[in-house]
Amino acid sequence: MPVSTRSTQPPAPKEPEDTGVTSPAPEERTSADELTGDQERVRAGAGESAGAGESAGAGESAGAEKPVESEPVEGSVKEAPEDPADAPDPDAEAAVEESAAKPLSRLAYLRAWRTRHPEAARVVWWTVTVLSLVLVIGALLLPNRMAALQANRFVRLPGEAIIGAAVLLALPRRARIVLAALGGAALGALTVLNVLDIYFMEYLGRDFNLVLDWGLLDDAQSYLADTLGKTVALAAAIGVVLLVVLVITVMALATVRLSNILVRDTRRATRGTLIAGTAWITCSVLGFQYAGIPVASDRVANRLQSEARQVRATIRDEAAFRKEARNDTFGNTPADQLVPDLRGKDMIFTFIESYGRSAIEDPVVAPGVDATLQARTEALAKAGFHAKSGWLTSATYGGSSWLGHSTTLSGLWVDNQQRYRTVMASDHLSLTKVFQKTGAWDTVGVMPGVQKGWPEAKYYGLDKVYNAFKMGYQGPKFSWSTMPDQYTLEAFQKLEHGKKRDKPLMSEIILTSSHQPWAPIPTMVGWDELGDGSIFNGIEAAGKKASDIIADSTKSKQEYGKSIQYSVTALTEWLERYGTDDTVLVFLGDHQPISRVSGQNASRDVPISIVAKDPKVLDSIASWNWTDGLKPADNAPVWKMSSFRDRFLTAYGSTPHPKNG
Repeated sequence: MPVSTRSTQPPAPKEPEDTGVTSPAPEERTSADELTGDQERVRAGAGESAGAGESAGAGESAGAEKPVESEPVEGSVKEAPEDPADAPDPDAEAAVEESAAKPLSRLAYLRAWRTRHPEAARVVWWTVTVLSLVLVIGALLLPNRMAALQANRFVRLPGEAIIGAAVLLALPRRARIVLAALGGAALGALTVLNVLDIYFMEYLGRDFNLVLDWGLLDDAQSYLADTLGKTVALAAAIGVVLLVVLVITVMALATVRLSNILVRDTRRATRGTLIAGTAWITCSVLGFQYAGIPVASDRVANRLQSEARQVRATIRDEAAFRKEARNDTFGNTPADQLVPDLRGKDMIFTFIESYGRSAIEDPVVAPGVDATLQARTEALAKAGFHAKSGWLTSATYGGSSWLGHSTTLSGLWVDNQQRYRTVMASDHLSLTKVFQKTGAWDTVGVMPGVQKGWPEAKYYGLDKVYNAFKMGYQGPKFSWSTMPDQYTLEAFQKLEHGKKRDKPLMSEIILTSSHQPWAPIPTMVGWDELGDGSIFNGIEAAGKKASDIIADSTKSKQEYGKSIQYSVTALTEWLERYGTDDTVLVFLGDHQPISRVSGQNASRDVPISIVAKDPKVLDSIASWNWTDGLKPADNAPVWKMSSFRDRFLTAYGSTPHPKNG
């Protein structure tokens, strides 16, 4: 067998019918694509005849010029030994050649296709290159607000691209490819973060927090499962994960491709980079704008700085808030000096999901809600109940209801999950726990939205908690809501409020029928017809589907308004039906609905009302200047939600005895 040699000339072109391999077009070659001399020899030997006594290249058999042989080099194939016993195993040799030929054959096939179809190859090359450029530039300029997704945001000159090009041009090949891949992956991750910001702003009125908000993604999946079904939620979760991986991978590949193109002509690329850098500096210094937006962009740099500041602020806030939570105006107040003016009263604190200022003021929603509030004010007055109402500014928006609950009842501003965990682990006195501390009340929680363990009951001072599975409901779910509010209130009446007891009752009730997506919505039925809730089967089946309204702002507003009307009606009818001379009802919203309903830049205000038969209860808050009735006036006082606890305790005779941590 002749010795393999490294030819000083490239192998002669071969006919497609012999090997299927042809040389690529010169303009499409890159240094990264060229085969080594050893690979060329293996490819040339791919057409060797099985019965030949000598190894003849495919090009030689086709009449190509034979390569010049040279002296054997280390690592080259040696001549077969004379002794047949020492000859290599033909099967093993064939296996090695086959494994080496597979990757080469794929590459060879691609090269052959490009040579046979040069026009198609050129179209593909330009298409992929342009798409890579669009992806990278688009990611560098992508805003993190839905309203900012406009054409003028994408006709800017990103300074980060210019700096990146300069760095890549200065690096050797391997370092360049590694840096380009890592930079592209980071750019893909930033794109994902921008999308998260867009949706968090739409639903929660704030940016995604890199430190705190990962757990909310699980809540989002649970919401989808409750709203659209477990199959849809699982498919959505898998799809999102795959999409994130795809975005990061494609962005890395696109950046590597652009870096390879960049170094094909370093002189021209360097000149272009210098020109672009000069243009960016000029536009930045002179303040050139297009359609009101600066032409020179440093979007990514600013975004990274913003994220770094947010992370630092989040870490600092944890320590500062822990210290704040240790201070409590009423932390050392003796039990007999807490709410003495409410002794003997059945206290009910009720949160209505998503009951915000928009329900009373939005031109689409307000007419129906205002009419309901007026009608229910009049009905309660006939039953001997009167009300005063005002506004609180919620610590949350669009969701995370537990932040609104904890802010109201703790007297602390709880606007993120970290603060919530800190409060729940503290001994800071909650408004509901005040009643437990006195020993003068039994305490109970009615939580139809709780479907798992709820250790927060200890912080809220609740002797007993009824979750979604403890109220005997056998009817259908209404999207996210596990049961209609009317049924929740009737179960509360049968299980607790209607029973004879030695002490008055303090209750915390969460009503969920007005939770998004507001379809289907239950309707009121006769109180005596509620039974185990099966009566709602037909109502749920006849209701609208969440998928029909979830992306339509007008329909969402209309259905949201109906859900608020339903919740307010159910609550006030229950009070009218079962309330006594000693019943005191405090009800409020936990937050505004999402921006699809409340609109961009909506306030965070929610209505709050106190309802009672005993005139002394409302006389105690006369100085608050709240509006008579269930509807607060536009100019009624607006307080931070965190101020309500101390104002309420003070109004009803509690004596401050501060506790300092």
